Amino acid sequence: MYGSHLSIAGSMHKAILHAESLGMETVQVFTKNQQQWQAKPLDPAAVADWKRELARMAFQHVVAHDSYLINLAAANDALREKSIAAFSAELQRCDDLDIPYLVTHPGAHTGQGEEAGIAKVIAAYKQILAGHPNGRVTICVETTAGQGTCLGHRFEHIAAILRGVGNAARMGVCVDTCHILAAGYDITTAEGTRAVLAEFDRIVGLKHLRVFHLNDSKKALGTRVDRHEHIGLGHVGPAAFGVICADPRFAGIPKILETAKETAPDGRDWDVVNLESLKRLAAGKRIKPMRIAGQPAAKAGIPNTRRGNS
Repeated sequence: MYGSHLSIAGSMHKAILHAESLGMETVQVFTKNQQQWQAKPLDPAAVADWKRELARMAFQHVVAHDSYLINLAAANDALREKSIAAFSAELQRCDDLDIPYLVTHPGAHTGQGEEAGIAKVIAAYKQILAGHPNGRVTICVETTAGQGTCLGHRFEHIAAILRGVGNAARMGVCVDTCHILAAGYDITTAEGTRAVLAEFDRIVGLKHLRVFHLNDSKKALGTRVDRHEHIGLGHVGPAAFGVICADPRFAGIPKILETAKETAPDGRDWDVVNLESLKRLAAGKRIKPMRIAGQPAAKAGIPNTRRGNS
């Protein structure tokens, strides 16, 4: 099932209406302003509108993404405690909205070292889940590109976090195609993609996979730079998307686009174009990406408006 990260401006249920207009089967949202620590309490009328549209569209695998401000691995104790409180609040908002998956970045160790950072992340998740013993939301730890001191760019990081938290019913994984390519996992070919998925299964376990972020990459393999690109215009091999989207093991897993919200050269919404590309690739068909004038395919596209390791 396919979806996109869409705006909740005007009321949260507007994202579901937008997803419907794009022909999507699910949606990803922020449940609050992701650039601010504090959030207004959810308005009961807005919650009712959201749940009504959710039921009407029969969206069962909706995804939320937490704030980019949160860093559960922070060396600074005040920032880490603030992050724990903020993430706990986001988890509760997802429960209140019947959103089953909350995607989150593991955090940045900011110089402490990977082992110390991962230990702090594990302790934070344990503390947060203990505070929500009856919660229904699955925390989906996202693979990252590995910019700076960000954790999560190796499958071993993700495996260590899941193993350390130990709450399999409440913990899962989100794999981002742009991020894993930038982190050094070679998904430039179909064969490479199958090998990377097998490696993920061996180290982490496909049974823990809950969400895909399907993004092409402006940056090449192993650059450890997070820059999303439209499908077919970047360095992720088009065949990689075909392998993922055609795999029956992933049929029920939400596949979310996080590409720039712009108008394509042919006048259509880029989400519509990207969705069409994914479906063609899943069917074993070729795509002919729309290039931006004067730029080669691997560098074409509109600058990404998302910030951080998204």
